[in-house]
Amino acid sequence: MPAESFEEHRAHLRAVAYRMLGSVGEAEDAVQETWLRMQGADVTDVRNMRGWLTTVVARICLDMLRARRAHPQEPLDEAAAMTGDAVDPEAEAVLADSIGVALLVILQTLSPAERLAFVLHDMFDLPYAEIAPIVGRTENTAAQLAARARRRVRGKSPNPATDFVSQRQLVDAFLAAARDGDFDALLNVLDADVVLRVDAAAAGTPTTIRGAHAVATNARAFSANARFAEPALVDGAVGIVVAPNGKLALVLRFGVGADKITEIDIDADPQRLSRFRLAVLD
Repeated sequence: MPAESFEEHRAHLRAVAYRMLGSVGEAEDAVQETWLRMQGADVTDVRNMRGWLTTVVARICLDMLRARRAHPQEPLDEAAAMTGDAVDPEAEAVLADSIGVALLVILQTLSPAERLAFVLHDMFDLPYAEIAPIVGRTENTAAQLAARARRRVRGKSPNPATDFVSQRQLVDAFLAAARDGDFDALLNVLDADVVLRVDAAAAGTPTTIRGAHAVATNARAFSANARFAEPALVDGAVGIVVAPNGKLALVLRFGVGADKITEIDIDADPQRLSRFRLAVLD
C-alpha cells in the first residue's frame, strides 16, 4: 500500500527536509508535498522507495530554498503566520539539537545546491551520481559542490600559536556554568578583571560590564538562551553561537589569558553576524 510505504519513510524524509530547510514548518510542508506527488505517480516499478522519495523531497526542498533566496525580504515566520501554520517550538528545538545549532546556522550560509549536495552526501550517504540530476549538474560538479560546502562547514584550522585546547575548555566550562546558573563555576573561569562588551542590538545601547562578579551575574541571566547555544569556531577562534530555532541571534567571542576568560564580546547586529566566519568544532 502506498500510504504504508510512505509512513515507513516519513521520519527519514522529515530529517532530510529539516536539514535542507532548517524549519520544522517548511520541512513538514515538503514532506506533505512529497506524499501528494507520490499519490500522483506510478510507483509500481519503483524498487528502492526510500531512494525515490528522498530524491523527490530533495527536489522540493531545492525549489523552496531557491524561492527563499529569490525573496529574502519575506521572513519565514511571517510566511508561516500568513498561512496560519503553528510551529511547535519544542519540536523545532529537538530537531535543532539533533544536528547541532552551529551546523544548522552554517548550513544556512550555503547556496541551495551546495546545501543539497552536502546534506544528501555527507549526512545521508547518497552517491553523487544520484545527487547530480537533482541539482542539474554533472557528477563531478556535484562532488565539487559538496566539497566546497564541507570546507565552509569545517572552516580553517585554528591558529597554532593559540592554545586551542585551553580555549575550548574555558568556553565549554563557561557555557555549562551559564546553562546551570552556577555562579561559583562562572567565577572559576572568569578573570577578576574580565570585561564584557554587549552591542546595542543585544542590549538596547552599547554596554560594558567589568569585573568577575558583575559579569557572572549577567551570565546567569543568559541561562534561558543557553539551551540554544553551542561552541563554534568564530573567525578561527573558539566562541559561542546562539540560534533559537536554528536562526542565528547572538555570537559570543572570548579573549583568554592565564587560563581565564579575560574578555567577552556579545554581538547581535544582523549585519555584523553575517560577516563572521563560522565553522563547526570537531
